Amino acid sequence: MKVNWQGVFPAISTQFNNDGSINYESNARMLEDLIRDGIDGIIALGTIGENASLSAEEKRAFIKHTVETVAGRIPVISGCTENTAELAIKYVRDIEALGVDGVMLLPAMIYRGTDREVVTHYQMVARATKLPIMIYNNPVGYGVDVNLEMTAILADEPNIVAIKESTTDTRRLTELQSRFGERFTLFCGVDDIALESLLLGATGWISGLTNVFPRESVALYKLARAGRIEEAREIYRWFMPLLRLDTIPTLVQCIKFAEQLVGRGSEQVRMPRMTLIGEERAYVEQLVNKSVANRLDLSKYNLD
Repeated sequence: MKVNWQGVFPAISTQFNNDGSINYESNARMLEDLIRDGIDGIIALGTIGENASLSAEEKRAFIKHTVETVAGRIPVISGCTENTAELAIKYVRDIEALGVDGVMLLPAMIYRGTDREVVTHYQMVARATKLPIMIYNNPVGYGVDVNLEMTAILADEPNIVAIKESTTDTRRLTELQSRFGERFTLFCGVDDIALESLLLGATGWISGLTNVFPRESVALYKLARAGRIEEAREIYRWFMPLLRLDTIPTLVQCIKFAEQLVGRGSEQVRMPRMTLIGEERAYVEQLVNKSVANRLDLSKYNLD
């Protein structure tokens, strides 16, 4: 499938059984629910998908199952989180053969590379595949900023086509557009600056909380893109306390617990993560319950 790099792409969770094995049945249900609720594509095995906690065999099996479940209805983009370019190349070639539609590529993990090393990593992987590639730029989480000068070099790679911009600095979106025009498609990668990013020219939103409230996410996106700002702000104000959960160290646990609370998944995570306890758990539960109780009537926006 040729990827239309626009819209709302939830970074889906990887569902686990109580014994820690992957729950493929639960993942299939989650995918069907998200597609039914109008999302435009998915990111599998990103941060929310606990990529680094899966074995090499599990990653490939998960992507195979996801591609087969989706069956061409929406684009399937896979995260690529490996420690070396060689491992990333092997992974990308394997999932290309499995029918994935694109790759969200991170710098090499564990070792924090220099600018030259990070650029070379992206170049090597891009030249090893025909898949379209999205740069995942998250200096807050991964300690590496793919800055404007690095991006200028990577612009020479024809299949690097998109950027998930997660610096948390919305000024970067304007800088990217001023420097590169429409060379790259820009996605917002931080939930609590989603509306600002869409108004500044991002054409897509990769979101964790969309797993919990997909219809509200899609409505927010559509209203923002249509210039219906006051209506978009109404949803955004309702959504903001939840969106803040995407920006804390326990974001994966928070989002998966929220999925469980609304009946869309399980909170089970893999080590080194552990499920929430105490005050943090109580806070997320209170937040989700309050949001559900005050849920907006989306029909008034006439978006269908």
